[in-house]
Amino acid sequence: MLSEANLLHGYVYERIKAGGNGELIIGLQKRANSGKYAARLNGSHCHANVKLSAKNRKLFDKSTFMDTEFQNKGLQMTDDPWTTLDVCQVYDNPWIQVSHRKVLNPSGGKGIYGIVHFKNTAIGIVPLDQAGNTWLVGQYRYALGCYSWEIPEGGGPLGTNMLDSAKRELLEETGIVAKQWTKLLELHLSNSVTNEFGVAFVAQGLHYMEAQPEESEQLQVRQLPFSQAIQMVLNGEITDALSVAALFKTNEWLRTGLLAF
Repeated sequence: MLSEANLLHGYVYERIKAGGNGELIIGLQKRANSGKYAARLNGSHCHANVKLSAKNRKLFDKSTFMDTEFQNKGLQMTDDPWTTLDVCQVYDNPWIQVSHRKVLNPSGGKGIYGIVHFKNTAIGIVPLDQAGNTWLVGQYRYALGCYSWEIPEGGGPLGTNMLDSAKRELLEETGIVAKQWTKLLELHLSNSVTNEFGVAFVAQGLHYMEAQPEESEQLQVRQLPFSQAIQMVLNGEITDALSVAALFKTNEWLRTGLLAF
């Protein structure tokens, strides 16, 4: 999606064919009262594999140049500007540790900071079969108080092999065993308050066994076209951060030919 900060000049309103599955209409409209710009997406059943026209690419590049130029003029700081004065562990369980810290912030002022340390790496898998299907897992997320559809996910203890953890999680949640594994991405999931680190893989060359969910899990497993999973993200039906990032990057790799079904 385009941010308002990137839409600095003029506006464009253009229809782009979207893989034969409808039209994606991108409209940039100037707000009369604020001078800012908003992005608008319309069109039902639009496929995610959309290529921006060369005209639009040039417009967007030109629009972002001023921001980029301004940012590059500043010093690129790599040293830690924070000073930790005191650390107190306030909570600990097998999965997380919470600490309360007294700090000096980058401006030199005194403050406090709470950090949640995760003891596992977040693992996500995007399984793809030769017919263009993927699998989602549904479960009720207690912390959110709502149901969530996600890619197959789990955790691997820090310091252990992440690929082995991914293979275990895919088998446990879906019953799928994959012959071909491709590392997709690494990311930090909520870096203002946690140090949680995640990694995602694409799994291909699939064959199917019986799922082995953990005793505490009530899961629904759904096979669906990969394009439909992308549409679920666009519709706001998938909001899990690791799932959104992994599905979108997989879609980009498929679009650019770095990956194939």
